[in-house]
Amino acid sequence: MFPARFDYYRAENVDEALALLDEHEDAEVLAGGHSLVPAMKNDGREPAVVVDLDVDDLRGLDLGAGGTSVTVGALTTYADLAADDRLAQVAPVVQDAAREVGDRQIRNRGTIGGNLATAHPAADPPAAVLAADATLLVQGRDGSRRVPAGEFFEGEGETALAAGEILTGIEIPGQQDVGTAYHRRTHSATGYALVGVAAVISAVQGTVLDARVAATGVVDRAVRLSAVEDELLGSSVGGGSIEAAASEAGAELDEDRLRSDPQASGEFRLNLLETEVERTVSDAVDAAESDGLGF
Repeated sequence: MFPARFDYYRAENVDEALALLDEHEDAEVLAGGHSLVPAMKNDGREPAVVVDLDVDDLRGLDLGAGGTSVTVGALTTYADLAADDRLAQVAPVVQDAAREVGDRQIRNRGTIGGNLATAHPAADPPAAVLAADATLLVQGRDGSRRVPAGEFFEGEGETALAAGEILTGIEIPGQQDVGTAYHRRTHSATGYALVGVAAVISAVQGTVLDARVAATGVVDRAVRLSAVEDELLGSSVGGGSIEAAASEAGAELDEDRLRSDPQASGEFRLNLLETEVERTVSDAVDAAESDGLGF
């Protein structure tokens, strides 16, 4: 299929991109192209204007002092995230999720910012940034603002981005002294996550002090699994505590938002979610134990 005709502009800095979005009412941002272009070719999406971001300042990683945080530019590709040793040290759960995205061609071109702004309900990075307690950096004509990841995803294709705003980066606190993991079951027809789970666990002497667990693919957006987190907090790892926490995986999910398709019903996804939560949390605990983090 061929997309409808559109006007094309390449923006070499954020101010230029914002000015173009302000000037053209029916304009869309092109970051990596792996969401917008297929939608234009196959789903009838017809923006009058496409603003292609070609901004060097939005590429790459910037470590905070002492590695206490990392800021990832929105145009950083999955391939760059997957290969960067600094991300492996500071925010490994995000790197694990980036490595699961698509195939090599997609990872070489697709961008983390484009993924998050598209807010596909089965994409891998949203669950990881939720579990990592990240903050999304947003810029508009009236200035910049910071949006916690937990407030960014609002539904399928819906985010906290206002009209004319651009996601410029992701600020991730350092994940030192924690165990992390990301696992998913791949949807055989789409290559997205049928169910994906990210976990970040902190513990001392076998007792869980902090737990952040998030899921993708189950409902219409990536979500934190607060019932699982609450069950884990203060528990002694072992003796069935992880299994008990995993059993709470669907406790707070809205049944009206469950995703179903010919490959998997909402009920099947819920059952699979419990299994994936147990597997992912167990691996996060094992990762912490192997690093000598008090288990």
